[in-house]
Amino acid sequence: MPWPEFLTRHPKLPEGGWPAQRVLITGASGGIGLALVDELAAAGAQLTITGRRAEALKATAARHPDRVTAVLADLTHTEERQRLVNVARQTGCTMLINAAGVNRVELFTAGSDEEIERLIALNLTATLQLTRALLPQLMAARQGWVVTLGSTFGTLGYPGQVSYCATKFALRGFSQALRRELADTRVRVLHVSPRATRTAMNAPEVEAMNEALGNAMDSPVRVAQAVRYAVERGRQETQLGGPERLFVRLNALLPGVVDRALARQLPVIRRFITPSETTP
Repeated sequence: MPWPEFLTRHPKLPEGGWPAQRVLITGASGGIGLALVDELAAAGAQLTITGRRAEALKATAARHPDRVTAVLADLTHTEERQRLVNVARQTGCTMLINAAGVNRVELFTAGSDEEIERLIALNLTATLQLTRALLPQLMAARQGWVVTLGSTFGTLGYPGQVSYCATKFALRGFSQALRRELADTRVRVLHVSPRATRTAMNAPEVEAMNEALGNAMDSPVRVAQAVRYAVERGRQETQLGGPERLFVRLNALLPGVVDRALARQLPVIRRFITPSETTP
């Protein structure tokens, strides 16, 4: 059963709909970010997109040359992040979609301090810093939006995803706290949690592991559609996937049951798991 509507809805898009929106999308070089560019450009929004891979970003922008402005930037660098904020202000940004992120699929003991720092710097620290820097612009808009892409693993701790879970749990808390802090302003804060998604971020072993475990995987297009729907319906929290929604609620109510279920999956996870990293 879905949550009561009065607990999950805030105002929808204002008059003018998507054509009135000036959207900044991070992590737009590929995967979910690329799908978001296609989805929102088709809806009529004007987009500023950013990523760290020049050729991929250029190719993304070329798909919608009349609607997309590309800004190459590494969000973990202060000066590049500020340059992006300046462009967003010049374009009259009304919506920030935090889609940039990186994942590592490995046992926690197999990682390094440097890898943990890099994961946290992009997934969490840079996201908070960019959002804070852009908030004055969003608060000045008729209605501003902060939309953050989280993960099922922001509510459900999962073996082989320890550091990634740490950043996604933090982003969910960030979105919830910011939403409450800005409740008396014109900025709406939404959090969307995809389940497993087929992107270049996944090593072949991860795809094979999900298949062996029977984990459903969505396409980036499906996730982009869910983000658009969440904004249009004013849904503060969106979790993709019926089984995942059930598992998340079970984890909140009876975590021991989930502990035992995941313990049975652990041998399969250990068999497939390998260190891997791909950045958008």
